[in-house]
Amino acid sequence: MGGWASYANLIRVVAKRELLVYLRYPVDTGGLLLAYALIFGVIFLGGRALVGDGFDKSLDSIVVGFFLWTLSTIAFIDVGKAIWKESEWGTMERHFLTPLGFNVVLLTKALATLVFAGLVSTLMLLGMLVITGQQLQVDLLTIVPIVLLSVSSVFGIGFAVGGISVLYKKVDSWLALCNFALAGLVAVPTTGVDLLRLLPLAQGSAMLQAAMTDGYRLWDFDPVSLLLLLGTGLFYLVAGYAVFVWCQRRARRLAVLGDY
Repeated sequence: MGGWASYANLIRVVAKRELLVYLRYPVDTGGLLLAYALIFGVIFLGGRALVGDGFDKSLDSIVVGFFLWTLSTIAFIDVGKAIWKESEWGTMERHFLTPLGFNVVLLTKALATLVFAGLVSTLMLLGMLVITGQQLQVDLLTIVPIVLLSVSSVFGIGFAVGGISVLYKKVDSWLALCNFALAGLVAVPTTGVDLLRLLPLAQGSAMLQAAMTDGYRLWDFDPVSLLLLLGTGLFYLVAGYAVFVWCQRRARRLAVLGDY
């Protein structure tokens, strides 16, 4: 019972900390929402100005893609920045002294990040639907598993970049570059190009589009698509976490874990 009580207490503390960060820094939280709103506004108004009425035919797909992109970028930035900030502040070594270990703390933070990222992205989605007047199919039994497996690959990338920051400390430019890469992965066309379905987010984005715009249910997808979604999500998560573990072990051997 003691072990489970420790994990439960860790989840409570981490979730409370994440919530307080959002609530006690309302200017930063508001700036985040405003930044995403401005980006979507540029896409929406610019697309209508350039394409005209034809832009509305693909508007539902753009809304779904933007929803997945906001969720992915928030999850990626929070996980990568958590490791980077701990390294920059010189507090990472303290986490290794905790009874549960830094890896467990980081995984718990990733779960808390996913919950709050989902709340922020849902608010953005509701705002986009109001602005555009679009209607989407929302079946939670279908959407939630697709989103979870899609974002798990993003967590893998976040762990990998975070691990690299443990060794090389300052990787701000790579965090920004990965944000642009995530947008490209969400928009990757998977129809007719099977290899592209192996990329992070690509298969999940295609399935989420089908679920929210065409009304597909989870059992309507073919087994190959479901296996690809599961396989890519778990592969990138495990691979990214393995990179993080290797980087932190190497940093400890080089005695640079707490340096900046």
